[in-house]
Amino acid sequence: MPTALVRPAPPGTISTTSYRLSTANADTAPAVLRDLVGALLRTTGHETLAESARLCTSEVVTNVYRHTCALLVHVEVTVDAQGVTVYVHDDQPRDLPMPPEMSDGEGGLGLYLVNDFAESWGTTFYGGLIPKSKAVWFRLVEGGRATHDPA
Repeated sequence: MPTALVRPAPPGTISTTSYRLSTANADTAPAVLRDLVGALLRTTGHETLAESARLCTSEVVTNVYRHTCALLVHVEVTVDAQGVTVYVHDDQPRDLPMPPEMSDGEGGLGLYLVNDFAESWGTTFYGGLIPKSKAVWFRLVEGGRATHDPA
């Protein structure tokens, strides 16, 4: 069972490129942001990570929509030669909602999926002792468990 991990974001590599995507925190946000992240990875040569990134992005953005009152959701995508790190930011620095025990009901599986696909993931709080925002991030690497053949 995944647990809310509060650890710093993974260290950057020497050659990275970052992209920032933002949208209103609305019911369309998960679909819009997952499609943009997928297109970005296909464009930057990480086709094998695109579907896993789409799934994980959708799950984390859905948590922002369902569990916060944030007006905007921001996604930062950092691409390097080995893979991609996706940060989903919101301005509601509460702890992550934890998934309930496995059940037959819908919902509550998003963090399980992120845990299964990502090489690492966690939460970073920003703003010092009284956080003002947070990011849930995940890292996917070429040749790792998130790699899928695009064919």
